[in-house]
Amino acid sequence: MLIGLAAAIGAGWLALGGALAVQRPRGRLLGETLRILPDMIRLLRRLATDRSLPRAVRIRLWLLLIYLASPIDIIPDFIPILGYADDAIIAVVVLRSIVRRAGIDTVRARWPGSADGFAALTRIIGLTE
Repeated sequence: MLIGLAAAIGAGWLALGGALAVQRPRGRLLGETLRILPDMIRLLRRLATDRSLPRAVRIRLWLLLIYLASPIDIIPDFIPILGYADDAIIAVVVLRSIVRRAGIDTVRARWPGSADGFAALTRIIGLTE
């Protein structure tokens, strides 16, 4: 389980690096982007344990966390680039579905980082405010 969690964190950093290469944020946005992964992990945990959210949202979040921690993936992680891309794509799809269901304000209220960090998150994964 710990190996799966370490692989998921590594996949997140690789996906973040790819997003940085594509988006090329400047100034403070770059610094905030580098801090997104720890803030996003805390956000997912806060959302998953928030009983005020619909049960379907919390179930999706727990399934995402289990999938990311699991060593079994749709595309094995030992395949360069594609192995980690499936983790990032699934995380983006789940976050977008949560925003559609719970609302962007709900996600923003539970965001543990700065406003600039949330702006970087929305830009990288294509959330609309």
